[in-house]
Amino acid sequence: MSLLTVNTVEIVKKQFLFKLKANIDAFSSLVWIQLLAMLFSLGGVATQGFHSDGLSISIKYFSSDMVIVFTMIWGLVTAITITTKPYRYFDFSFVTNRATSSLANIIYLFAASVIGGVTAMLAKGLLIIIGYFFLDFQLLDFYSQPVHVRDFMIGIVAAVLYIFFISSIGYFIGTLVQVSKLFIVGIPVLFIGSMFLDGMMQREPIAMKTLQFYFVETSLFLFTIKILISTALFFAASISILNRMEVRK
Repeated sequence: MSLLTVNTVEIVKKQFLFKLKANIDAFSSLVWIQLLAMLFSLGGVATQGFHSDGLSISIKYFSSDMVIVFTMIWGLVTAITITTKPYRYFDFSFVTNRATSSLANIIYLFAASVIGGVTAMLAKGLLIIIGYFFLDFQLLDFYSQPVHVRDFMIGIVAAVLYIFFISSIGYFIGTLVQVSKLFIVGIPVLFIGSMFLDGMMQREPIAMKTLQFYFVETSLFLFTIKILISTALFFAASISILNRMEVRK
């Protein structure tokens, strides 16, 4: 028997670094997805017009909201992907168990969320640059409210938390699918069925209430608490399920 003591922190660190290198294609897809989102955003996320005495004024609003939404979808797909068998089999290259593998996955998803959140928030500036050089927008046509560093940092934190939260949902869904393929059909049926049920009972959809609970919070502190607790619950449930699975299943 080996006399070496297994260091959990070192194992998780090695797995995390390995996952960063092995899943480099995910970051390549992030670039293309964000570019696609910016393409859709070039026409403005909202438009307002005024007409009076032969004078016509058209106002277009530019923001990185659509880029953030596309990045959240990317986080969801990435989290589901790393729960599949080919990706989980990579972990057997290390001295590991389900818990350390999941911890490495969580750290990887958080790192991906940080990268995705920062680049998404920077997309607005890139949109203006693209419009100026390629779409003949004039700088005089742009009016931008001054953005303070504090507000920008809050935006980055919120974007990162949103992406990380969606990633935890994707990781949980991917874990359920690994337990039984029936969840591939069951989860969409449950979601759509609940919407039909809410419609027949003429009440506000549960999905809408859930969105309001997370996305309409005005307090950064409460928002952070909601996201962190929910994310922790999804990851804890996923780890619990994975620990009960058979080896190499």
